[in-house]
Amino acid sequence: MSATAVRRRPRGRRLRQRLPTKLPVVAPHLRRPLLVAVAAALLLVAAYFLWLRDAPLVQVDEVTITGLTSKDADRIRTALETAADDMTTLHVRHDRLDQAVAGFPVVRGLEVSTDFPDGMRIHVIEHHPVALVASGRSRVPVAADGSVLRGLPRESSLPRISVSWALPADRVRGTETLELLRVAGAAPAPLARRIDEIARERDRGIVVTLKDGPELVFGGVARAGDKWRAATRVLADKDSQGSSYVDVRLPERPAAGGLAVETIAPVETFVAPVETTDPALADPQP
Repeated sequence: MSATAVRRRPRGRRLRQRLPTKLPVVAPHLRRPLLVAVAAALLLVAAYFLWLRDAPLVQVDEVTITGLTSKDADRIRTALETAADDMTTLHVRHDRLDQAVAGFPVVRGLEVSTDFPDGMRIHVIEHHPVALVASGRSRVPVAADGSVLRGLPRESSLPRISVSWALPADRVRGTETLELLRVAGAAPAPLARRIDEIARERDRGIVVTLKDGPELVFGGVARAGDKWRAATRVLADKDSQGSSYVDVRLPERPAAGGLAVETIAPVETFVAPVETTDPALADPQP
């Protein structure tokens, strides 16, 4: 038998860093004074910051408020300025600011930032009505998320959504009505002004009636933005003039048909819906 020789590589020496096996020991007679000094320093730091955040040096003196467009703008501005008077730029009480505008349904949220040492900026995010919800002779403007905006002017240009129940004080909660509001909120500006009524039918689902124009058959609320874009393209097509309805239940294959009616002027160019961070206006998943 022949032996097989195996050559092994010589292993290099590993350099090992020697670490101290023991930490420095504080002499027993110094331990107590050291602990007292550390505790005193922490107390001084804490007292400094607690005093500084409410000190007159950083008292809010100038409040800048933006985003207000409603008729209650002056009242909202006064409420926010009053709430901010006893705050500092290092101690902003967001709960007090929210409470100050809780009585104004038009306010959806506040964005607050500070300018050291004495400035505060508040941007008011407003609800915008997308429809008039009507019950009998009562009508109230409502936002896309169902918020009832009492006190706002009842714009005649808003579409009408009729219900059979008493109007709520703060928020619409019925699923079917909320879906109609979502459709209204997703409408592009050129067509939003031309909506007369939004309703739900047994056979066709959600149907949007345009002023002096055809009906838009949406079916369900899913992909409302895509359906509005499809409707806009069809209405911009001169061949669709005279149609009594536009079916956008399948937005990839919209269809215009029906008997001729007096129609609105065709939309010359497509205008996409305004993008928004409001989750109430987002298209729900099919």
